[in-house]
Amino acid sequence: MGRGALAGPVIASAVILPPNIKIDDLKDSKKLTDTKRRSLLNIIKKKSIEFSIGSVSSVEIDILNIFNASFLAMKKAVNNLKNKPDYILIDGFHIPSININNNGIIKGDNRFLSISAASICAKVFRDDLMINMSKKYKNYLFEKNKGYGTKNHLEKINIYKPCAIHRKTFSPIKFFLKHNV
Repeated sequence: MGRGALAGPVIASAVILPPNIKIDDLKDSKKLTDTKRRSLLNIIKKKSIEFSIGSVSSVEIDILNIFNASFLAMKKAVNNLKNKPDYILIDGFHIPSININNNGIIKGDNRFLSISAASICAKVFRDDLMINMSKKYKNYLFEKNKGYGTKNHLEKINIYKPCAIHRKTFSPIKFFLKHNV
């Protein structure tokens, strides 16, 4: 979660659900309200066998690029599980160089409950992290934009310059740094 953001980490989650579980309204986190995501997160926490989070900082994203940083976040999430799965379903691309068979499924968060559950866990975790970051970096309204490139966020960057958690290799930040140093 947070691949397209201009600030903050990229987050991945791994969720192991019991076979034949039913959780109503579980779908792509981006199609749910914040209130619904948080409600579903509580259900996921209660009904899942296990879940974990993997995080990669904005500094690491700038070093690795967002694609590789996303894979690293996924690997961290899987490695943080106590019960290692035999097989992993992932939204989008498969994870290269991991010792567990895995399958990347385009729009998997609309097709598989475990992927939807992981999407919700990662989204809520990242949103809460960015809300917390807004206390330290008050000028950027992270509590509202969660680090994404909204018009207001871009205006704040132009006024206050990028902060420590902005991704320096992402186009709007890179452009600002190149033309305003």
